[in-house]
Amino acid sequence: MDRVELKNLAKQQIKGHLGVLFLITLIVYLVSVLVGMIPVVGSLAMALVVTPAFSIAMVTIYLKLAQNIAPQVNELFAHFSKFWAAFKVTFLTGLFTFLWSLLFVIPGIIKAYSYSMAMYILAENPEMGAREAIDRSKAMMDGHKMELFVLELSFIGWYLLCAITFGIAAIWVVPYVSATITNFYNSIKNTVNAE
Repeated sequence: MDRVELKNLAKQQIKGHLGVLFLITLIVYLVSVLVGMIPVVGSLAMALVVTPAFSIAMVTIYLKLAQNIAPQVNELFAHFSKFWAAFKVTFLTGLFTFLWSLLFVIPGIIKAYSYSMAMYILAENPEMGAREAIDRSKAMMDGHKMELFVLELSFIGWYLLCAITFGIAAIWVVPYVSATITNFYNSIKNTVNAE
């Protein structure tokens, strides 16, 4: 699928679900802010539990949306039991990206794109180890890193609109971007499986 098809599909998927998707995003934001404000322990809790758990929850919500399963707010907290696996993926991808960035910035960016599908893979394969999810992401993104980079770049105008509207446009833009990236994952996943 090309960029236009991925985006058009995302628009169809989020239609009628914007209220719930906005509420889900708002809850993630508010919980993150509140936990982050707790002295000393807050930052640790964010890094170890909250961010990884919400990351895998959001990925799962959008994967289900791509299968025409309506998003549910309670789904957001249904994945805290998977926080350890999600934490390992988050930690390892961050560590590997940082180490590659020590060489120069560009290798770090390239590796970040290589690892970018690991959380999606983990969400669909919860029994899988973090290293295997990362390795599969690297294999899946082989030949697709530039496609994802250009796809993400194509949202710059929407991000500017969010800034101009003091974040109000994010009510639509965040679900639109998230659904589009999920469609990208599904598109290349199917291509890899077909090969």
